[in-house]
Amino acid sequence: MTDSSVRLRTHIPGDIGWVISKHGEIYFREYGWDIRFESFVARIAADFVDQFDPARDVCYMAVRGAGDSEQRLGCAFVVRQDDAVAKLRMVLLAPEARGLGVGKQLVRACIDFARNAGYERMTLWTNDVLHAARAIYLAEGFSLIAEERHHSFGQDLVGQNWERSL
Repeated sequence: MTDSSVRLRTHIPGDIGWVISKHGEIYFREYGWDIRFESFVARIAADFVDQFDPARDVCYMAVRGAGDSEQRLGCAFVVRQDDAVAKLRMVLLAPEARGLGVGKQLVRACIDFARNAGYERMTLWTNDVLHAARAIYLAEGFSLIAEERHHSFGQDLVGQNWERSL
């Protein structure tokens, strides 16, 4: 069940900084990932801004409220991998938004955007410790296509590549 007070909008100034900061804070607190993860997210975010094509890329922000009282609750991005493939990136929910259906809403909006933008497939990369996100990806038709062990962000992790047709 989705919280009806939550709405999605595209990014505005200040949102990208929030995305970077929240990723760093949440992944450090919940998974012990070091500051290199924040740097990783910052590079992805900078590339998004520098290469942004509104016909092929989008950042959705989940928010509650309006104006000065607007609260950011989450985000999800679609970026061009190539002409046929969109990549789902930087899906994040603030702890207070979990369990409200916001993650599903963000991922579905990204899938719809990618389909309408003319992409044929969507891919994503995640890590196996992100159980709630992986459950959303499965429910939304993504299939696990590859896994690889890696040491990143101060942790031993298992990266996963997922994809789905659009």
